[in-house]
Amino acid sequence: MRMNRMVFIPAQARNPHKGKEAGMPHTGALTSDSRPARRLGRREFLTSAGLAGAALALVRSSALGKDGAVPPSERIIMGGIGLRGRGMGDLGWMLPEKDVQFVAICDAQRSARENCKKFVDQRYGNNDCKTYPEVNEFLAERTDIDGILMATGDRWHALMSILAMRAGKDVYTEKPSAMTIAEGRAVVETARRTGRVYQTGTQRLSEGNHVFCIEMARTGRLGKVHTAYAHIAPWDDAYMKHDWLPAEPEPPKDEVDWDAWLGPCPWRPFNSAYIRGGWRGHYDFHTSCIGEWGAHTFAQAQAGLDMLHTSPVEYEYINNSTGDGMVTHFANGVRLILSRGDKYWHGSCGERFDGEKGWVAAADGYSKPDVSSPALLADFRKVVGDYMERTQRPMNHMRNFLDCIKSRRPTVADPEVMHRSMTTVHCANICMWLRRNLKYDPAKEEFINDDEANRLRSRAMRAPYVI
Repeated sequence: MRMNRMVFIPAQARNPHKGKEAGMPHTGALTSDSRPARRLGRREFLTSAGLAGAALALVRSSALGKDGAVPPSERIIMGGIGLRGRGMGDLGWMLPEKDVQFVAICDAQRSARENCKKFVDQRYGNNDCKTYPEVNEFLAERTDIDGILMATGDRWHALMSILAMRAGKDVYTEKPSAMTIAEGRAVVETARRTGRVYQTGTQRLSEGNHVFCIEMARTGRLGKVHTAYAHIAPWDDAYMKHDWLPAEPEPPKDEVDWDAWLGPCPWRPFNSAYIRGGWRGHYDFHTSCIGEWGAHTFAQAQAGLDMLHTSPVEYEYINNSTGDGMVTHFANGVRLILSRGDKYWHGSCGERFDGEKGWVAAADGYSKPDVSSPALLADFRKVVGDYMERTQRPMNHMRNFLDCIKSRRPTVADPEVMHRSMTTVHCANICMWLRRNLKYDPAKEEFINDDEANRLRSRAMRAPYVI
């Protein structure tokens, strides 16, 4: 879909000389064998018109935009890459949107391609969803596609987003959306150069309870906020495994394209556990327990602190295996503290803000936010409503992405938001790996006088899967 409304112009009107021999004068309408067309009598004309009307009646009203359907010229044509567990959940979230038409899936695993196709075809009641095993062919061939829904493993998120944007596609990608600081910056620059819309899947930025907490902190209703807390995942460690699983017989390429599955990561022997999610906890493929939830919660915390376009400048090493309790400091002195478990919330992916006048917190599964005083909840509807009016954003992350495809406005979780919150993830990880405090310059995007830390801002990428 392209957002300018399309007007059908008959081929002869688009090029009135097409099909005529060079140098021959235009003598009027021609039949297919180039003889002058005879006039139709009244009875023949009425018979012909009746047949044409009957044929037109057979066209589904939804194809014409009737019965509440969105006309073809206004539909957003979507394709998918790497849609399995979480990605299929995202797809189920997207398909009910009336202006979306999902047409194709690309995946290195045949079973995943077939599963997605079956799901889409059942939804639409046809057999039209196309499947592709190779991403370059997919992106080059499907020039009709406006946007990509992408939910590969972490190792592919940044590079696949860049490839899609270079191919002229808008991108909704799952998180963590960059494996390194350098990858995050490359996503930002690619989106800027190509003018593409990008949304990272930090969906709590579009949920009422979290938006309420963020806005309570951001607008000063808590007084001066001195501390924010962000949830990190309760499984795995910050110290990831640097070995690999034992080799198993590699399946046929049509079943699993193992080289493409690995993508930019170092070559590792095939093991079926990897393609079942066993890549988590391995340095080659993951961003640790800090990145697993911090990709969400650092963005939530930084939004409330009005720090979405920067990152903390100091990271204090904590002597444990997870980063639980690490204190980071922004340039204005406000602290962001990493927390594992239920010390500050109940539920997953929580954030909390402590200010002079009280605190607020939210996590998954809440019917309403936790607050230090019930009075803080009195303006819940107003706070969320004011946010929606100010930003013109819905409380629906996927819908925000789709709206921005049409309006070309920035999404709530645009490339810079992703990059700065993921930079906080990467700096915290590097602090843990080096087992010492770090100082970081968000403007220069480098650690201060620290060559050892700066070498960890990027990773080698295996050719040909390079940015």
